[in-house]
Formats: sequence, structure tokens, C-alpha cells
Amino acid sequence: GYSNYLHPYDENHIIGFGKDTVEVDMKGSQTIAYYQGMKVALFDVSDVNNPKEKFKELIGDRGTDSELLSNHRALLFSKENNLLAFPVNVMKIDPNQTGNNPNNPAAAYGSFTFQGAYVYNLDLEKGFQFRGGITHLTPDELKKAGQYYYAGDKQVQRVLYIGDTLYTVSNGLIKANDLSTLQEKNAVVIP
Repeated sequence: GYSNYLHPYDENHIIGFGKDTVEVDMKGSQTIAYYQGMKVALFDVSDVNNPKEKFKELIGDRGTDSELLSNHRALLFSKENNLLAFPVNVMKIDPNQTGNNPNNPAAAYGSFTFQGAYVYNLDLEKGFQFRGGITHLTPDELKKAGQYYYAGDKQVQRVLYIGDTLYTVSNGLIKANDLSTLQEKNAVVIP
């Protein structure tokens, strides 16, 4: 895989945000690397000449994307609170189907499954622990999304917290969730 953005965890560790990759042999003449889902990794860089991947988290399949991969301001990270959160659009391949490219499964794109923010705990002992996802889409909007993601005004762009409340912000909504349980507290529609 590769990292689009590297963020310091502490003086000996960095967090990488990017894509997972798969190398495919193209009938012996050459190999091609296909990017897959999003990859988040924690690297030990205490020996800068020999970095080691300590933990990794793979999110979705080919087509999964995040604003964080092109805008570092989309990241919420608090080492003190073991908190990591970012916007994400998750695409997944149905394992019961051959995908949209059965001759080359690595090139197959997933179908839309989630749009919102993913929230994790992160520490040096357990690595990434997925806590849950927060979406601004209603159940009806999720059904209408179909195979491709539903962007619109409910595309989460930022995640922040104040006290014990986690806020997700899109152009059409600000949602407040309890920081410890992720249960929704309130939401404000932006006209």
C-alpha cells in the first residue's frame, strides 16, 4: 500500500492514511498494482532507516475514499483521548458475486455501503479499535443511494469534539453524538 498523508502519533510513531494495494501478474510480461480500500497504519519509526508497520486497519474495497486522503484538515486525532476519526465513503464487494471484473478481481470496484465518519480508539497496545460510524444520511437516503455513493449536502467533511460531545459537520447538517457511546444527542439542519 501507500500513504497519502502521514500524521505524528508521538516521537517514535506515525499514522499513515492511504490505500491498500494488490500486485497482479499480467500474464508474465509485467505486473500492475491496483489500489484497493483505504488503509490506516501505525508505524514505529524509532529507527528511521527501518520503519515497521505496527498495526493496520483496512476499510472497504476498491472505490473507498476519504477527504482525509487529499485534505489533512479532515482528521480528528487526540492521543490523550485515544481518539481518531475521519470522513469516509465505504465501498464493498459482495462476496457472493464475482464483482464487475471477474477476470481481474483486483480491478473490481465495490458498491456503496456507508458515507459518514468512522471513529476509532488508537493506542500503542491494541492499535486501531473501531468504535462505529456516524452518518448524516437517513435510512431512506441510504436505500436510494444504490451502487454509487450519495454525496449531496450530507457528505461529512469534518469531525471535532468539545467536552463529551463529538460533532460531525456536512454542508447540510451538524450532528452531535455522545463521545463515549456515539449515541446521537441532537442534529441541526443547515438550510
